Amino acid sequence: MNGRPPEIPPHKLIRALRSYDLLPAIIFLPTRRKCDEAASEVGGDRSQAADYEKYARRKELFEEFAAANPEIRNHKHKKLLMNSGVASHHAGHLPAWKLLIEKMMSLGLLNAIFATSTVAAGVDFPARTVVIVNADTRGNQGWRPLTANELQQMTGRAGRRGRDKVGFAVLVPGQFQNPKRIATLLKAKPDPLESRFRATYTTLVNLLDAFGSFRQVREIAEKSYAFRSDGRRIDFARSQVSKLRKQIADLMASRGIELSPEDCIGFERLSSAQRRITERLPETANQLRYSWLESVVVPGRVVTQGRGTKRLYLVLQVNGGAASVIRDDGQGTVIALSRINRVYENIYRFNENDIERAFFDVYEGRNRPIEEPKPSKLRLDSAPAEAVFNEAMERFISGAGARRDEYLAALWEAAPAASEIVRLDHEIEKLRQKVWEPFERRARVLDHFHYIDFAAESVTQRGKWLADVRVDRPLLVGEALGHGIFSGIGHSVMAGLMASLAADSDRNYGEMRISDELAEAAASLEEVIYLVSSIEWRFGIEPNEEINLSAAAAAEIWAAGASWSELVKRTGAEEGDLFRLLSRTGEALLQIAQLRATHPLEATMASETAALLLRDPVR
Repeated sequence: MNGRPPEIPPHKLIRALRSYDLLPAIIFLPTRRKCDEAASEVGGDRSQAADYEKYARRKELFEEFAAANPEIRNHKHKKLLMNSGVASHHAGHLPAWKLLIEKMMSLGLLNAIFATSTVAAGVDFPARTVVIVNADTRGNQGWRPLTANELQQMTGRAGRRGRDKVGFAVLVPGQFQNPKRIATLLKAKPDPLESRFRATYTTLVNLLDAFGSFRQVREIAEKSYAFRSDGRRIDFARSQVSKLRKQIADLMASRGIELSPEDCIGFERLSSAQRRITERLPETANQLRYSWLESVVVPGRVVTQGRGTKRLYLVLQVNGGAASVIRDDGQGTVIALSRINRVYENIYRFNENDIERAFFDVYEGRNRPIEEPKPSKLRLDSAPAEAVFNEAMERFISGAGARRDEYLAALWEAAPAASEIVRLDHEIEKLRQKVWEPFERRARVLDHFHYIDFAAESVTQRGKWLADVRVDRPLLVGEALGHGIFSGIGHSVMAGLMASLAADSDRNYGEMRISDELAEAAASLEEVIYLVSSIEWRFGIEPNEEINLSAAAAAEIWAAGASWSELVKRTGAEEGDLFRLLSRTGEALLQIAQLRATHPLEATMASETAALLLRDPVR
């Protein structure tokens, strides 16, 4: 035994709440299954008091709803609802059923609703009491603690306006209850808001098409709530730079010296570079080699790793002491700079032809390795560099005449502020790049598939129609259209293909088999997915590879004319899950149906298929 009390059976819980005049209640349970089981258990308790007046009103309201929504007429919980005045409410039920439950609760016709925590955020029907059974809930990623927002939304349903002077929140003892955590969450500040703005292909194409330059897309991204933390840091750093620039300008004005903040910043950059040349030369061969690698290992160059290996790598990106690379066999990986052996001269772009040419040029001797400098050579070569720096620094005071020493003194006095500006500018650029990087990676992928022209910062004609396709996986849909996968297939096959993309990959819709025609089309789609995923991997994007064939099977038989009861029976899936799958699939097909100018045959087929999917009860 772990010392925690046993759970109270649902029917005893309802009796206890009734005895203290705490009904109607919303009882929050962690899973759909527990909600359904609890409602059924209460319905089977013959000792529950019957209210014939409410029974008659529930029956009347049910008939009214069933006339408009016949799919609820044979709902498995119909008798339970009518006789006991309790119900379960969660995403596994049809929208019409949930709407009926909400209406009955609002009219005071129910004693209790057993619901998952998501109900608290999605509807607005209050109760006299809310009951918290668990301090944890179950989401897509498994069990996790309730958040402050979730708990406050749940307890916020307690108390009916105009009926209750006070609402009640009751904690029920049980194995997974934690009163201390609940008390802490009730006093906690609301969880931070999370923006839904993301670096997606659709977002990028639409913003670039609207504003015509990456600069403006970057500015919009930096101002978005999604990047508010980095945005605030950028704004603060910029304000500090402005203050330091004014400080330098005021200093020069007080000295009567005609040097701008830019002059002082330039002088500081030169003097810092000079110090690095004269004072920070590598003292060992390893230090020298690492400094050389930092300067020559850049995106687009071919390198080797270790000694005695013939494998080649093309550098995609350098971050800190590591390089993201693509191997000559097409696989991506990361290698430490210190592990790099040879670095080759030529720099290549990241289109498919250039990547292949980069490796063949090395094999065929057209790309030679860069000669690695020796420590003695570097030290000898530093003398001319120092002379160049001295000459450049003299230019800043070339017009000073007799006031040469005053100018130099002012430049050195401004050096700390100028140095801080240089540091802040570097920090700003790093933060801006952090915000921009996920967009740039997707821009590279879109450029590869010719939806945008990266160099010209413009959307191509292919990209313009892709921008109009508002689906979850637009690039896969776009490439599937481009490869003709949606051409020459039947309605049910098209429904299955689109459902396989629209569904959550981890949601199971039964063990049905797909038809041979759909299997063949799905195999072609898998080839496109492999192609897209390999390019996404190349540019540092985690691919979304999986398609859901159980969803494809469900959509295929529904589009082929199966009845709703037959679909539910054959899939074994919950009605609410099937409803969402078919709704999302139909909506995605309606997006393709807009492409009549560029894909007339596919658009017509998509429109017809959507009509087959979005029939009652899928509205």
